[in-house]
Parts: sequence; structure tokens; C-alpha cells
Amino acid sequence: MSPVHFAVLAVIPTIVLDQLSKQAVMILLDDFGSRRVVVLPDFFNLVEVWNTGVSFGMLGGFGLPPWVLTAISLLICAGLAWWLWRGAARLPATGIGLVIGGAIGNVVDRLRWGGVFDFADFHVGAWHWPAFNVADAAIVIGVGLLLLDSVFLERRRSA
Repeated sequence: MSPVHFAVLAVIPTIVLDQLSKQAVMILLDDFGSRRVVVLPDFFNLVEVWNTGVSFGMLGGFGLPPWVLTAISLLICAGLAWWLWRGAARLPATGIGLVIGGAIGNVVDRLRWGGVFDFADFHVGAWHWPAFNVADAAIVIGVGLLLLDSVFLERRRSA
């Protein structure tokens, strides 16, 4: 399988899983009539958070319209696709696919609702990680794979 296949095998399931999980959590929260459902006390909740910034709510205070963030996301996807077509190896291709899939998952939300639906709320006591979704997790994992490849594996391929 070519690296492009690895990327496509990451993009499509990421988008589908992201959108299905968001829909399922929205239905669950609606059924409970709440914006928060405690799943594991003192560790994990399902919440309703509408993110109008970028990942993990960054830049939310700047009041950028959804179309600007959508355009930026699509430009980043285009740059990553260009990198992929130039001949990325399998691991970075998978990382690129996860980032593109996550970005597109969040773009779908911006186009549908004007913001991104985040729902995973991990916490220890009063300390909360910013709420996120499957798309955000895919982006973080994808960037991690790209860093892993560039820091550790690129040197081996060059040697």
C-alpha cells in the first residue's frame, strides 16, 4: 500500500467517527436533559461545549467568524495534502491523514453550526483539560506521529 492509501485510511474513518460520536453525544445529552453527564466521577464527563476558536478553544476570544477558521483549516489541509503527494513515508502519511480528517471533521461542524461541538471532559478534582472531540484527538495524535517521524525516524532514513 502506498503512503497515500495510509492517509486515506486515516482521513475517512476519522471524519465518520468524529461526526457519529458528536451526534451520539448530542442525543445522549438531550435525552438526559442536561449539558453534562457524569460518566466516571472525578475523572470523565460528557459535556456540551461550543468552541468558536481553534483546537481546545484557543483564539476563541478573538471573535473570528467561522468562515475564517474554516478557510484556515482548509488551507492547512491543502498544504498537508501537497506534502503527502510529494512523497511522505507511511508514518507521516498516517499522521497527515489524521490531521486532515480531524480538521475536516471540525470544518463540518463550523459549516453546520458556526462552531465546533466538543464533549470529552477529562478532569482530576477541580483541574479540567479543555473539552475536546474525536477530531481534536485525531489532530493531536497526527501531529504526534509527524513529530515522532521527524525527530526520531527521519534521521534513520537519511543515514
